[in-house]
Amino acid sequence: MLSKIKGLRHLGSQVDWSTCRGHGLPMNGVCDFLCNSICNVSVLTKAYDSTKDAESPDLPCWIKFSEDPTITNPEDDFVLPSISYWVDNHKIYDKEANVKGVSTLDNGVDKISRILKNQFESPDSVSQVLNGCDVNLSESLVLQVLKRFSNAWKPAFEFFNWAKLQSGLIIPPSSYDLMVDSLGKSKNFDLMWELVEEMDRLGGYITLVTMGKVFRRLAKGGRYEEAIQAFKKMERFGVKKDVAALNFLMDALMKGRSVEHAQEVYLEFKNQILPNLQTFNILIHGFCKARQFDKAKIIMEEMKSHGVSPDVVSYTSLIEAYSHDKDFRKVDTILEEMQEKGCPPNTVTYTIIMLALGKAKQSKEALEVYNKMKQNNCVPDSLFYSSLIYILSKDGRLKDARALFEDMPRQGITPGVLAYTTMITIACQHSEEENALKLFQKMEENQCKPDIETYIPLLKMCCRMKRMKVLSFLLSHMFNNDISIDLGTYSLLVTGLCKHGKLEHACSFFEEMVLKGFVPRESTYEMLVKELDKKGMGKAKERIAELMAQSKLQGCSHSSFGDNRAWEH
Repeated sequence: MLSKIKGLRHLGSQVDWSTCRGHGLPMNGVCDFLCNSICNVSVLTKAYDSTKDAESPDLPCWIKFSEDPTITNPEDDFVLPSISYWVDNHKIYDKEANVKGVSTLDNGVDKISRILKNQFESPDSVSQVLNGCDVNLSESLVLQVLKRFSNAWKPAFEFFNWAKLQSGLIIPPSSYDLMVDSLGKSKNFDLMWELVEEMDRLGGYITLVTMGKVFRRLAKGGRYEEAIQAFKKMERFGVKKDVAALNFLMDALMKGRSVEHAQEVYLEFKNQILPNLQTFNILIHGFCKARQFDKAKIIMEEMKSHGVSPDVVSYTSLIEAYSHDKDFRKVDTILEEMQEKGCPPNTVTYTIIMLALGKAKQSKEALEVYNKMKQNNCVPDSLFYSSLIYILSKDGRLKDARALFEDMPRQGITPGVLAYTTMITIACQHSEEENALKLFQKMEENQCKPDIETYIPLLKMCCRMKRMKVLSFLLSHMFNNDISIDLGTYSLLVTGLCKHGKLEHACSFFEEMVLKGFVPRESTYEMLVKELDKKGMGKAKERIAELMAQSKLQGCSHSSFGDNRAWEH
């Protein structure tokens, strides 16, 4: 079965619909709530409308002591009294780990993290400082540090190379895989291949997981032919070329926005490697995303000739695409066909339809989807609730959205990361600072680990409200949760702070972004330069131009695929 059906964005986050499953929940919970509070749908009347370890960098000297930067505002250090203790004394909860062991590990990770956050003249300088760091290295410590710096390839790679040289420590394949992925993500393909070759020399380190990461990163970088060549020749690394590997490659190509290459691979190997249900579903999903419905239906017919019947994932891919296009007549037709074929829709299918109707401002029809679910014995789950909360908020019914969120535990459903993220996003968009941060605090207390999409609306709100201390706290919180800041987050910070007059901090994040190996987007650079020019901050403007030129030079040096050393033999 296709491992992930994506395509809908729920408040900016990709929803993994394949994880949407019923949990044997009582049917009367949502029904009672809908009847009592929701079913009388009104006409749409409202638009949807730190600490020393903080990730936020200190202001660089070239902005701090150059022209007169923005005078510090008392708002910068303001923290709501209701959460001030939490901000000043925050701890990351871990419900499963041994507290004493985690404390020791965290101390070591934090020590190394503080070192790696600094800028060094050369890798040798990093090694010298790390050599003086009194830390007991372990496999788990190495892995956690690499996770924390997964989007900052330079410090991650410097630490990784240093750790390999330490006596008594064997770096496991999982850490190598993480480093391969990080290098591929940053388009350092030469270094990525050198590391793969090193894994090959170690023997037994390269698995299908490793090659899957290689396929994915090459395809994401638009290097479709290289990804295909990697598949064709991967047996030299001892990895079998079977249907699982073929599906990895096709899925990577499809997610790299080339379903055509995925189809080419399928046609080339279908007589050598027997395709399975997942193989066909990857193609169906890819063609549906590309709005090539005729080709998707041809694949559905072809799979039957291989003795494979379309399943709920196959049909749901079509429903997702037609829902996105607001072609709900086609959706109803497919639903009828599913029933006729003995393949009834599941909770995922209904959630996709409900969410699409809500986005199309057909709120009444969206809420009636629940009745169809009931008729087919589908029970709502956390993602269903999250989508319903989103629809209510889009309809301006914030009170009902909050009531539904609070009702989830009473129905035996524990709010997950998406439910919390939805509620936090709603609060942030309405500048309900205290509500948003209290929800975030409650999320931590309930041991629900946030993801990058949870932090984004909070970071945006802090930039808009100029809450620099809270911003620093959130970035530190991200870092301690092993969520590495990526290019998109840096861009958000720079542009958000620019828009709201915090140029000195915007410059600081821009510098950090470049020093971590990212190439800033042209739009981000142009906005920052324009605002600096308006304020007459000439020296800062020159420094930003130098950093941009430096980043482009670094980007060029890592953009070429090189001489394909991995395939010389």
